Amino acid sequence: MEVILLERIARLGQMGDVVKVRDGFARNFLLPQGKALRATEANRTQFESQRGHLEARNLERKQEAEAASKKVDGQSFIVIRQAGETGHLYGSVTSRDIAEVMETGGFSVNRNQVALNQPIKTIGLHTVRIVLHPEVEVAVTVNVARSNDEAARQAKGEDLTTVAQVEAGEEAEGAAEAPAEGEAEEAEAVTE
Repeated sequence: MEVILLERIARLGQMGDVVKVRDGFARNFLLPQGKALRATEANRTQFESQRGHLEARNLERKQEAEAASKKVDGQSFIVIRQAGETGHLYGSVTSRDIAEVMETGGFSVNRNQVALNQPIKTIGLHTVRIVLHPEVEVAVTVNVARSNDEAARQAKGEDLTTVAQVEAGEEAEGAAEAPAEGEAEEAEAVTE
């Protein structure tokens, strides 16, 4: 299906471009969201008559997004989750979780604006892109930890996943070096 884009859409085109997209993408996303019109002659003339208004509205939204980006860019948000000894989460951190944490931090962000390709499944510092406008993106740091104390240690640069793995390795070595009680008694009897 051919559509006329009413705003810039990443990997698709600029405002006013006539592009060919799959029918389902047009019917389920572009048309209901008001991001495109079917490319008919009537819609082409309607778009050309409203082009100035649409460009002005787009410029206004872009300026608002740029103002908000100055506040959000480089911010760090802490997400507390339960995790195993190796740092793998019991669950995951999704775009919805990040949007909620940013809301509590005083930033108005929709979960659709959080550009997360796959959920976060390990503790640590993760850089996440926030798309405030099709032309304005910022990066924030999401600090996923088991507690606020652990989050503070991670923020200072300490890698807690390797610390847990090293401690687990030392415990395994200590258990292998210490003989069992029965073996110790047998060793004493043999030497006597």
